[in-house]
Amino acid sequence: MSAALVEAPQLPGWDHVVAGKVRELYVPAGADPATATEVLVVATDRISAYDHSLQPGIPDKGRLLTGISLFWFEQLGDIVPHHVLSATDVPDAVAGRALRCRGLDMLPLECIARGYLTGSGLADYRAGGSVGGHVLPAGLTEASRLDPALFTPSTKAGPGEHDENITVAQARELLGEELTEQLEALTLAVYERARTLAAERGILLADTKLEFGRSRLDGTLVLGDEVLTPDSSRFWSADAVVPGTAPPSLDKQFVRDWLTSPASGWHRGADLPPPALPAEVVEQTRARYVEAYERLTGTSF
Repeated sequence: MSAALVEAPQLPGWDHVVAGKVRELYVPAGADPATATEVLVVATDRISAYDHSLQPGIPDKGRLLTGISLFWFEQLGDIVPHHVLSATDVPDAVAGRALRCRGLDMLPLECIARGYLTGSGLADYRAGGSVGGHVLPAGLTEASRLDPALFTPSTKAGPGEHDENITVAQARELLGEELTEQLEALTLAVYERARTLAAERGILLADTKLEFGRSRLDGTLVLGDEVLTPDSSRFWSADAVVPGTAPPSLDKQFVRDWLTSPASGWHRGADLPPPALPAEVVEQTRARYVEAYERLTGTSF
């Protein structure tokens, strides 16, 4: 049994069925996890990077991610239905970081929208001049704005495996042309709405990852998981972005950067697990998540 399973709280009326890197999933007591039409999603304070769950966690992260996701689900409801049923009718032990949600059969695709060139998209561009099968003009650099934004899917990796960037054509082979086109349209519509709203708050949304599933009640395509959080997106302060340089982030990139810096003494290709996060990295990561929460939602945390 993993440490995550041991740490998951016992909640009356709910069976714990899945321990993810960041979230715990429950179903109503006695329900079959494969067919349950309602689930309880609990966000923990754990943080992951490069397919490793890191220690220690980030204080209040579960509440921050839940609050940011709820804000965005409300902003996006006219574009695509979401999986949230209630944020208040949850067990007291996990109040503030748990959501009662529709049971979904998740699609095997990470739906990524990129509005600025950075991360693995920049690496792909430098290697071959394209991102996700989209051929881009020469001369682009770190933080170059992409108009229109790009849909660049990736596979959803199993335990111990890595997500793999694929082209839209490969996504069509995986899911069929009609569903892929639907996912592309929804992903880009969500991104453009979020990019506009975030910009009004002084934040550039560089990219984001969305996940969709089919409702187990009627087969409707539903936006699930988390949405537009510092774990699933890159947020930059608009006044700090200089094309050609990596902008300071209000997201998990800060942790990734420390892990790959000489300060950590860790190498991604090594068999050893990453070192513990220093107190100052934990503190600064929390501060970035709180700033993203407060600037996006307009409320204090």
